[in-house]
Amino acid sequence: MYKLLDKVFGIVIKLLALFSLLLLAFIVLFIFKESVVFFKEVPVLNFITGRRWNPLKSPNDLSIFNIILGTLYVSVVAIIIALPIGVGSGILLSTYIKGKWKIVIRGIIDILAGIPSVVYGFIGLLVIVKFFENTLDFSTGESVLAGGILLSAMVLPYIISTCQETMDKVYEEHSLSSKALGISKTYMVRKIVVPESRKSIIAATILALGRAMGETMAVMMVIGNAPIAPRLLGRAQTIPSLIALEMGMAEVGSLHYHALFASGLVLMIMLLIINIILYYIKKGIGI
Repeated sequence: MYKLLDKVFGIVIKLLALFSLLLLAFIVLFIFKESVVFFKEVPVLNFITGRRWNPLKSPNDLSIFNIILGTLYVSVVAIIIALPIGVGSGILLSTYIKGKWKIVIRGIIDILAGIPSVVYGFIGLLVIVKFFENTLDFSTGESVLAGGILLSAMVLPYIISTCQETMDKVYEEHSLSSKALGISKTYMVRKIVVPESRKSIIAATILALGRAMGETMAVMMVIGNAPIAPRLLGRAQTIPSLIALEMGMAEVGSLHYHALFASGLVLMIMLLIINIILYYIKKGIGI
């Protein structure tokens, strides 16, 4: 009886895995098919390197270089803000905080990772944007900086979790010998824990970067959505926000419609490269 159940369970798991692969393949092929129609009209190089996005004009005005820059800019700003906080939190949780407090804090971090992005977006719109406009007297609070601050809060749980897992292992491996030698925790963190966790920190950075680049709703609500050259205190636009804003108004089958799929293909390739890098780093770490 148990052997039959095991066999059925194994078949079900394989079928589900096959279905997932087929679904992924269908999505990729569909996006590629819709993008090819656009690239027959507009060369790939022009689409990627051009700086004008105006779907109401000629095909030459459908290019996303500024939008690619905006996607990278806001994501890098988020990582610059989140990485020191995330690594520091990982050190605290693995080395200095123990017992029930560690469990409580990890639970809070897990909850933060599960909050819907639209909730983060509303918080960013009502707190960060309003703070820039009312307290700092900016002409507009919607900016790359506002998007970066909001995204940093969203990717922070991923950085903390990835760093802490490795730091826990390193600390447990060396804590007894360090205590026997009379080495302080501070010295151990600086000379042992952090250096041996550097690959994990790099992996956390790349994972968070991919998460930030793919974010849509929260960024769309605070960045200003202007397809211009991005500036830290100015408005910009990301590829996910472009697709979310304009797909509903694009006429099906139009060049504008296919250009949005082409933008999605570019983003997908960027995220694929990031995930390939992450895979090889994890392979090197052995996790």
